[in-house]
Amino acid sequence: MNRLFISDLHLSDTTPKIEAALAQLLLDSSLPDSLIILGDFFEVWVGDDDDAPIANRVRELLCETSRRGCDISIARGNRDFMLGERFAADIGASLLEDETLLTIAGQPAILLHGDTLCTDDQDYQRFRTMVHDAGWQEEMMKKPLTERRELARQLRALSIDAASNKPEDIMDVNAEAVTDLMAASGATLMIHGHTHRPDRHRLPEGERIVLGDWTDTSGWLLREQGETLTLEQFIIH
Repeated sequence: MNRLFISDLHLSDTTPKIEAALAQLLLDSSLPDSLIILGDFFEVWVGDDDDAPIANRVRELLCETSRRGCDISIARGNRDFMLGERFAADIGASLLEDETLLTIAGQPAILLHGDTLCTDDQDYQRFRTMVHDAGWQEEMMKKPLTERRELARQLRALSIDAASNKPEDIMDVNAEAVTDLMAASGATLMIHGHTHRPDRHRLPEGERIVLGDWTDTSGWLLREQGETLTLEQFIIH
């Protein structure tokens, strides 16, 4: 099995270099068997009916990737929590649960975006509970796209302001939350993004691999080839 894992691209109209790097990765002749996207693929997602140019371009890119035989799976992140089954169907992908157990490199692995592990940030966890509520999302989808986009802009501004006043350690994962999830799932490997702190952590339970975020200058991916996992950083020009 040859799989690629990515997260935290934060695609938007202001990230053309990241979009081009993604296209280069996926249009390469050595396409992987599977692509797994672990959240915050988009900087913001206001619903699967989004017809913004960036949304349509990425849909077409992922459709072409799927047509060429690459299985795509995508998880919601804290920025694109409104991603749904319609978008997954549009691109020929599977929508992952918030926590997904798979066999990766020959061992049981738990995959997730990573925001649920940041339990010390109680304000964010309350916000997350609200916006992941099915009733809240149903009410949001009744609003026109223009209104949803403006609300998303306001929420992003509030999020940036709140983060600037929080200690760095609060926005990282909680060690006990990691241990509890690995024990409950039976996983010896955890793969997530969200924190923008790419690394490989050896734990008594196994290993936690953190994917990095993509910027105008570099990107990150985790490559699975057989039973080998390689966390790679690459240059974006």
